[in-house]
Amino acid sequence: MKYKEFSREQRDAELSVLWNDLNQIKEQGLQLNMARGVPSPDQLSLSLGMLNVLYAEADCRASDGTDCRNYGVMDGIPECKCMMAELMGVKPEMVMTGGNSSLNMMFDTISCFMNHPVLPGNPPWSLVPDRKFLCPVPGYDRHFGVTEYFGFEMIPVMMDDNGPDMDKVEELVKDPAVKGMWCVPKYSNPTGISYSDEVVRRIAALRPAAPDFRVMWDNAYCIHDLTDEPDEILNIFEECEKTGNIDLPITFCSTSKITFPGSGVAAMAASENNMRVIKEKYKYQTIGYDKLNMLRHVRFFGDMDGMRAHMKKHAEVLRPRFEIVLKKLHEQLEDYGIVWYNHPRGGYFVSVNVLDGTAKRVVELCKDAGVILTGAGATYPYGKDPFDSNIRIAPSFPSLEDLSSAMDVFCICARIAALEKMNDLI
Repeated sequence: MKYKEFSREQRDAELSVLWNDLNQIKEQGLQLNMARGVPSPDQLSLSLGMLNVLYAEADCRASDGTDCRNYGVMDGIPECKCMMAELMGVKPEMVMTGGNSSLNMMFDTISCFMNHPVLPGNPPWSLVPDRKFLCPVPGYDRHFGVTEYFGFEMIPVMMDDNGPDMDKVEELVKDPAVKGMWCVPKYSNPTGISYSDEVVRRIAALRPAAPDFRVMWDNAYCIHDLTDEPDEILNIFEECEKTGNIDLPITFCSTSKITFPGSGVAAMAASENNMRVIKEKYKYQTIGYDKLNMLRHVRFFGDMDGMRAHMKKHAEVLRPRFEIVLKKLHEQLEDYGIVWYNHPRGGYFVSVNVLDGTAKRVVELCKDAGVILTGAGATYPYGKDPFDSNIRIAPSFPSLEDLSSAMDVFCICARIAALEKMNDLI
């Protein structure tokens, strides 16, 4: 029976039972943190063999003879560029490999365009008054943090099951002050949806008023499948070649959730024109990133087939965690008509929309019971969810037992917050 069909007396009685249940849980002294999509120790252990790939007296030369122990090679060793190119579906000459963080490369790219013209004859973005950036929502809070740091007005664009609202995007890019757009095209953070073919094609066919408009294509979960029937998305560069828009996208990925988050390899891919501008910055910024780590990754995986086999092991660890989250939401919340949630086939998150106006209250109640969630509003620019409804569940890190307990707490808190809200509205 849905809560909206309850009488006031029934809601009050239900609240009394739920508060009793929650107070009993508080007595257990839970301390569970689910705020970020952090790989579990079991996942990290899958890559321990990488630490022994390079050893004393080992051959530390790249395929072109570069001594990976020394300075040099600003954009990465050839075999690592080839591996990351295959991961991103591009030509190796389009790729630059860097340090451990793709977010760092995104930040550096925005920073570069702030200080140097993206295209000859155009001012650097820092000189553009009232500059704007499109932000599909719900979305990744760190993307929003980068553009806020550089002083962009962030314009939310709602997501649906196909991706961002392209009617809205096509209208917004008519403004020459709109300089870019964030995209997480596969298993989007946090909704878990993958962009439809139509959405990718419409992005590739954009004709922005700003010739230096760029799509930041963060394909963070390109190989992070949970099932044997993964989502497939169109190759943005191939689609942009068809529309004559090859300079439009800049793609990013990393091995952060494939090997070790603090010691992975990040990569970016871009057209020759874009990469020329970007590398001009990097040549003053670094003499070269960690080539030993690049070599270590290549030798550990061997090739992309080795990486795919490795990710199947990750899926075996992650799948039961997602199943727990979805089972708890279905069994404990769905009948009450107070939530909507996605059923991702990959990625790292489950996006839950609780009753409008209750997300902050749910997060607060969970925290009081010892379960830390991503802050309500984090999936929107400036931390302001206009509906106060979206909560990102990150199931990867806790043990199965702890995750089950955390979801029990979440479901009780969602029910309490919904009932309180309904009573307030009467």
